[in-house]
Amino acid sequence: MLLLAAAFIVAFVLLLYMVSPLISPKCLKLPGAHVVVTGGSSGIGKCIAIECYKQGAFITLIARDENKLLQSKKEIEKYSVNDKQVVLCISVDVSKDYEQVENVLKQAQEKLGPVDMLVNCAGTSVTGKFEDIEVNSFERLMAVNYLGSVYPSRAVIATMKERRMGRIVFVSSQAGQLGLFGYTAYSPTKFALRGLAEALQMEVKPYNVYVTVAYPPDTDTPGFAEESKTKPLETKLISETSSVCQAEQVARVIVKDAIQGNFNSSVGSDGYMLSILTSGMSPVTSITEGLQQVVCMGIFRIIGLFYLGSFDSIVRRCMMQREKSESADKTE
Repeated sequence: MLLLAAAFIVAFVLLLYMVSPLISPKCLKLPGAHVVVTGGSSGIGKCIAIECYKQGAFITLIARDENKLLQSKKEIEKYSVNDKQVVLCISVDVSKDYEQVENVLKQAQEKLGPVDMLVNCAGTSVTGKFEDIEVNSFERLMAVNYLGSVYPSRAVIATMKERRMGRIVFVSSQAGQLGLFGYTAYSPTKFALRGLAEALQMEVKPYNVYVTVAYPPDTDTPGFAEESKTKPLETKLISETSSVCQAEQVARVIVKDAIQGNFNSSVGSDGYMLSILTSGMSPVTSITEGLQQVVCMGIFRIIGLFYLGSFDSIVRRCMMQREKSESADKTE
């Protein structure tokens, strides 16, 4: 009886693997495609642009700093695969004025054609204890990290639906899957992208337009280096439980998942576990992906509880050390 049950399970899994490619989205071909990357002047955004350019895409880089954009343009152009490729630079703040964002994207499409893939990578971070963070920082981060993705997406979605093809990528963060000490201003903005992506995917899927949410871990970028300067001790100690990834590695994974139409994009074993744990009612790209979530959810929850206990222990220990130090200072 057990052998029969095992044989049935194996046959069922094999059937899923065979059927899965038939229902998965067709890959987007990057040669000749127009890829727009916001926040493309440095970090993950620049590496995503380079990865797409290596595969023959035309690139529009959008960021605020014009000098950084021009430097990135020169760097990206070194990876051209043919003499027809173009890197277009546009200096604009994607979080302030929707009409301005819409106009510059119209200009980009007039020069390089309709947008085949939009990568929303513009973002910033502020770390600190909740009561120490300036109130206007909460507003600024929501504008940059959330509205800075809403505006460009809103500007290109109608054309993608008309053409019955397209990819939209939202670069969130593992802090958009798990709220951590010191990220009370940052995490909510990245969690918001998940809700936007899920709702948008349901709207555009019938039009063969697919949304990807990327959850990169701590990544070696200029932004991460700047963020690390102001991290509370608790945040630093918690961050030490995971390794720092290279931006090039993260970019390769995001581009691969985006062209395949995968909804979730994660890096490394921790990223895979978090994606399973936080899958909830998020879309799946294949039957096998859904099966992995069902099978692994329980064991990953147990591992996750161990991590949460460890994080709580770090926070409690830091609090006790701080109180002890303050008490000693008072007695002196």
